[in-house]
Amino acid sequence: MLLNTRGTTWRQLPEAERDAIRDAASAKALMLAHPALIKRPVLAAPDGTLLVGFKEPVYHAFIQEKS
Repeated sequence: MLLNTRGTTWRQLPEAERDAIRDAASAKALMLAHPALIKRPVLAAPDGTLLVGFKEPVYHAFIQEKS
């Protein structure tokens, strides 16, 4: 999931706007309106596998596995 619901931008949104996220299309519209809601980093491996967000042990394992 690319939508970061743990950051300050999410917490500062009105509750009605947060509750309006029902599907991928509504999440996409919200992320386009508020780019800070997109989790970072997004890593893409040559095989197309994606890793979203940063947790150091997972990040390092992903890089080791996919390189």
